[in-house]
Amino acid sequence: MRSTSFLRHALMVLSAAAAPAFAQIVDHDTVRCEAMPKAEMKPQMELQRKLTDEGWKVRQVKNFNGCYEVYGFDAAGRRVEAFFNPKTFAKIGEVKQD
Repeated sequence: MRSTSFLRHALMVLSAAAAPAFAQIVDHDTVRCEAMPKAEMKPQMELQRKLTDEGWKVRQVKNFNGCYEVYGFDAAGRRVEAFFNPKTFAKIGEVKQD
């Protein structure tokens, strides 16, 4: 009984860790990030460097509705338009590419 509980817990932890790998599809015109003082926002170049280190090819990073909007190609080579929280660099979501 105890090993079943442990196994169930381990599977839940592993699936939660894998969840960020699946990007949430968002509508470009409705995506928004929480307003924050500029002093709390990390530099765009830092996000670009982080993504490049992860294998992305970043073409452009810009501000959009309080988020950092990134155009480029992810580590798998897929064309991406993604949004990130400017304070934490947490991925908010991606616009579906055709």
